[in-house]
Amino acid sequence: MIEPILVVVVLLGLIGAGAPIFLALGASGLLGLYMARGSLAFFFAPTSFFGQLNSFELIALPLFILMGNVLGATPVGRNLFHAASLWLQWLRGGLAISTVGASAIFGAVSGVSVAGVAAVGSIAVPQMLDRGYSRHLAAGSVASSGALAMLIPPSVPFIIYGAVSGVSVGALFIGGIVPGIALALALSLYIYVRVLLNPHEAPPATGPKPQLAEKIRALGGIWHALLLVFIVLGAIYSGVATPSEAAAFGAAGALMIAAFVFRCLDWAKTREIFVSSIKVSGAIMLIIGCAKIFGDYLNLVRVPENVSAALTATELPGWAILTLIMIALVLLGMLVDAVSLIVVTTPILLPLITTLGYDPLWFGIVLVMNLEIAVVTPPVGLNLYALKGVCPQLKVEEIIRSVVPFVGVQFVLLMIFVLFPELSLWLPGLL
Repeated sequence: MIEPILVVVVLLGLIGAGAPIFLALGASGLLGLYMARGSLAFFFAPTSFFGQLNSFELIALPLFILMGNVLGATPVGRNLFHAASLWLQWLRGGLAISTVGASAIFGAVSGVSVAGVAAVGSIAVPQMLDRGYSRHLAAGSVASSGALAMLIPPSVPFIIYGAVSGVSVGALFIGGIVPGIALALALSLYIYVRVLLNPHEAPPATGPKPQLAEKIRALGGIWHALLLVFIVLGAIYSGVATPSEAAAFGAAGALMIAAFVFRCLDWAKTREIFVSSIKVSGAIMLIIGCAKIFGDYLNLVRVPENVSAALTATELPGWAILTLIMIALVLLGMLVDAVSLIVVTTPILLPLITTLGYDPLWFGIVLVMNLEIAVVTPPVGLNLYALKGVCPQLKVEEIIRSVVPFVGVQFVLLMIFVLFPELSLWLPGLL
């Protein structure tokens, strides 16, 4: 039993020393395999690495990242916020609620939360501050709603979870729709109630009300991107195309929209987009491959089975064990990035989840809901630093304080979907 503890200590030590996550996972996993199987570890490790990456569904990962990066380089984010603010101007706190709506739709366009924070936040925060919104409401609404991209398909975390667990990516995409909409509505409702109780945080809109014709014109700047997302997801849900095939169509369609509709691509910008997409995709692939080495070692020494047996032996009810798991994942998410958390914890927790009688599809959905909290909590909350990068007028400490109540809303909704699994499974069951 001492060997698994040593391997985990090495993993945590390398991460604490600042080593790249993929290196920490690969090195500690290789060490564990060597202690368990000697020199055969040098055969097992490459087999695990390349075996994990030899997956047709993983092709969707770089293609959806490319699609999101291309559309992120267009004015789609700005246009989404403009359209949402016109249609919701009649609401008290309408700009903050518009931010949630724009981020939710942009999440369906990009699938990456940081991209949504950068694209929407750079426009939304200055406008809210100029119109007298409180700094905490402006920062909190952008940082928290940007995380919706992780749950609303096409979602990069769902692709990674599907590759690690073997659950259908298409089913995960369908399952993420209801929680994604529910979370967007919950954040909007929180903002609405908050500004009713504290009117000084969101002054009423001034100036003439926008005409219907102006509202309809605002939709002209986003309909092509929304149509592309509708076609891509429709092809997946209807079974016409696999996620990988649909991702290829989406990437090609995004390039056409950027080049011929918005005319915002030149050779330098195109090269920058492709280089960035390759770097991000390569980094994620390295983490996934090295995590498989680490996961195979854990399976070899039966760590998942032992953890499962220890927790079930406590005779705690299933909901109590699940609550403990969710709290542990929230705490881990404060220290480890979302991709690493998925690939490290899934092999350990999934056997326990299935032993308790829960659906692996449902666990993937609540895991990603948990990760939405992780990206807005320090010290690793990437959305916090992304917002600081595009809104230098905000302080990091200010942003962190602003997300606390929004995290509370996210956690309450997470526990609702944890305690009532049928809420996230009924739509995949219909399709």
